[in-house]
Amino acid sequence: MGLASYSQTISNRSDLEKEREAIQKEIEDVKRSLDENKKNKKETLGQLALLQRRLRLRQQGIQNINQQINFIEGDINNSWQEIFKLRRELDTLRKQYEQSVVYSYENRSNYDFVNFIFAATSFNDALKRVAYLKSYRAYREERAENIKQTQGLLQGKIDGLKVKRVEKDEALVKQNKEKEVLEVEKKEKDAVVNKLQSQEKELKKQMAAKQRQDQKLNSAIAAAIRRARDEAIKEAKKKDAEVKVNVEKSAPSNKATNIANSNNTPATPAENKTKMTVFDNRADVAMSDNFEKNKGHLPWPMNAGNIVMTYGPHEYIKGITHNNPGITIEASVGNTVKAVFEGVVQNVINVGDVQAVILRHGKYFTTYSNLSNVSVSKGEAVKTGQAVGKLADIGQLEFILSDDKDRNLDPERWLRR
Repeated sequence: MGLASYSQTISNRSDLEKEREAIQKEIEDVKRSLDENKKNKKETLGQLALLQRRLRLRQQGIQNINQQINFIEGDINNSWQEIFKLRRELDTLRKQYEQSVVYSYENRSNYDFVNFIFAATSFNDALKRVAYLKSYRAYREERAENIKQTQGLLQGKIDGLKVKRVEKDEALVKQNKEKEVLEVEKKEKDAVVNKLQSQEKELKKQMAAKQRQDQKLNSAIAAAIRRARDEAIKEAKKKDAEVKVNVEKSAPSNKATNIANSNNTPATPAENKTKMTVFDNRADVAMSDNFEKNKGHLPWPMNAGNIVMTYGPHEYIKGITHNNPGITIEASVGNTVKAVFEGVVQNVINVGDVQAVILRHGKYFTTYSNLSNVSVSKGEAVKTGQAVGKLADIGQLEFILSDDKDRNLDPERWLRR
């Protein structure tokens, strides 16, 4: 889940292949959800969202193939450059070898070699001439071996080039097939849009109900965050007061000494409080830092399911818009909903006929709504992956991520891709 937000720059073909496999896996997950939706024999906004998501994934898949083709073309260009270079080297080696062969032919008789040696003016000169003849013979053999090796390298590059061309042709065929599938899926999406347009009144009614539900949930989250801030400030003031009392008790009782030292007395924690933030105790700071360090790596709140409504404002069909405070994940009723990070249960609330659990992770808050059979209670410490409840009959988890400023954040950017 969550690949639609994947934007990491691909640096090599191995990463591309991993991305392609992840895209295909998510397309299969969406397909299974669509098959479940079709059993209802009624078009829904959730079905439309899944179709739109599948289109985005399909387009990502095509882009992935384009990048693969670019890599292959780059390899082909490099291979051609290496082939040209090897051919030039081979031409040079052949010319050098031809020259040595011609020279050897012209001086081919044993008499000439013996004559060459005995023409030496001294014994040392004769030894040098023998060494020269040996080195010249070795040079010719080395040239011949270099030609053989270069020919082998050249043939290997040519064979590799043929493989690359076949690989490119296969990628182009795959790309064309994906484009054909994309066109079919676009028509399927358009058909669902047309049917949904005919149900505009009913859909607006459903969306209005969701918006009311979201407003209640947002109000509850805002209240929980305010309460957490108030509790943090109250606790900080209490600690400051205790520290101030201890400082005063330990101060010298002599009034003159106090006056003399008054200009050198360091500011108490209470006096420095204005410089501090709300969730600034050691535990909250550590929790917030750990939460931030895990951005992009937080586990999903359920083992299975698909996002049917993403974060932020969207127009699902003409006239049907909604600004989603989090992400809406569709899954089977009764699925276990889990905490995405360790923290404390800030509140458990009722939102209409369902329940919601709000967890605090330092200065961050995660909310899990549309639950039944909640398995945690207010003030309880929870661990990453711990069950907080079961998905209610509505079959859609509303997952919201907020900070201490009561700002909603895009959960997909924080969850594991």
